[in-house]
Amino acid sequence: MENKPSVLTQKYEVGRLLGQGTFAKVYFARSIRTNQSVAIKVIDKEKVLRVGLVDQIKREISVMRLVRHPNIIQLYEVLATKSKIFFVLEYAKGGELFNKVAKGRLKEDAARKYFQQLINAVDFCHSRGVYHRDIKPENLLLDENENLKISDFGLSALAESKRQDGLLHTTCGTPAYVAPEVIDRKGYDGAKADIWSCGVVLFVLLAGYLPFHDSNLMEMYRKIGRAEFKCPNWFPTDARKLLRKILDPNPNTRISMAEIKESSWFRKGLNSKQSKTEPESREVAALGRNGSGPSENSTGVSEPKQESAKPPNLNAFDIISLSAGFDLSGLFEERYMKREARFTCIQPASVIISKLEDLAKRLKLKVIKKDAGLLKLEGKKEGRKGLLSVDAEIFEVTPNIHLVEVKKSNGDTLEYEKMLEEDIRPALKDIVWAWQGEQEPQQQQMQQSH
Repeated sequence: MENKPSVLTQKYEVGRLLGQGTFAKVYFARSIRTNQSVAIKVIDKEKVLRVGLVDQIKREISVMRLVRHPNIIQLYEVLATKSKIFFVLEYAKGGELFNKVAKGRLKEDAARKYFQQLINAVDFCHSRGVYHRDIKPENLLLDENENLKISDFGLSALAESKRQDGLLHTTCGTPAYVAPEVIDRKGYDGAKADIWSCGVVLFVLLAGYLPFHDSNLMEMYRKIGRAEFKCPNWFPTDARKLLRKILDPNPNTRISMAEIKESSWFRKGLNSKQSKTEPESREVAALGRNGSGPSENSTGVSEPKQESAKPPNLNAFDIISLSAGFDLSGLFEERYMKREARFTCIQPASVIISKLEDLAKRLKLKVIKKDAGLLKLEGKKEGRKGLLSVDAEIFEVTPNIHLVEVKKSNGDTLEYEKMLEEDIRPALKDIVWAWQGEQEPQQQQMQQSH
């Protein structure tokens, strides 16, 4: 790929190498159909499996689908071969912001513009429960119009990653940009840690060098912990005040995103229109007609009435992880048999449960009802590996759409596969809208319901 253009899945002509890391290389490419320039991140699947980064790759995809914003690199699609995973990404023609800073400090207005775009994008991430955790100039790209684009969500965390204390506990990030509470390893608020990193970026943009720097890593950590830094004499007074509030070693008293946006230095040059960079249309997590991921809906979703035994709701992260277009489990599990199958259904949960109970009765299986929306179908005879047990869990996507996951919880996999193909699928065919991975939904019941 480095030497000559090649064609990927008859869709993209892949050209020069743009950069590389331990597990991935990024190439410039062009869409054959539209002639659009894109960047393709090529990940070596074997390396990822070997070092156990499967969940990180899946999380990066889920996060990038959640955070669609003008100042965040967009993920267009994910492709794969037996040995490689390909992220097709928005191409940032201007390269890394780091390259600009490496030539020296920026003018105040340019630094402010990039900082405004960074804060708006990071604040948007936080509103979606996403924390970047590795904000630095190398991960901030520029497009052809010199607009900032956040990239590399490989170390990001979702709100779901928090422990019971409500804090994140994974120590990550780049040492010079990392918040003191992350170094302390006692748990930290992802949003507050990101704010600190944004402050370090602002200092670098205005000064042309790092606020905390030492050849001895432990000494640098000591400086970070005490927020020992000195602003150069060319820093404006209001920028110094803002930096002191952002680079506060105590996360509880550190300035918030809302307060940063109201600060006098931040607001210079902003009019009311520019300050609202969040897309107006609210992205609503719902399975599209082809079951391929989230669809946009400017009106939002009305809250369904509360019922005592209602199936659990799926949030956007769940849907993206499960939906056919972004489920990567097959990329990593192809050498094993699949343990679960999923389908979407436009029938009420009560109808789905009734169908499953009828199936259990016919197959002489015991039905154990667990939580709302979870049924266990258990065999009465010992199989090759004990009693065969199948879990069927129902999730509410919208009031009119349910997603059902059927998976083996005990017993022999071959026996489960046989039951799935010969009994479960045929028995449920009249309520299934589409099995995950199938191209066309089964439309019979859908047509009857309209």
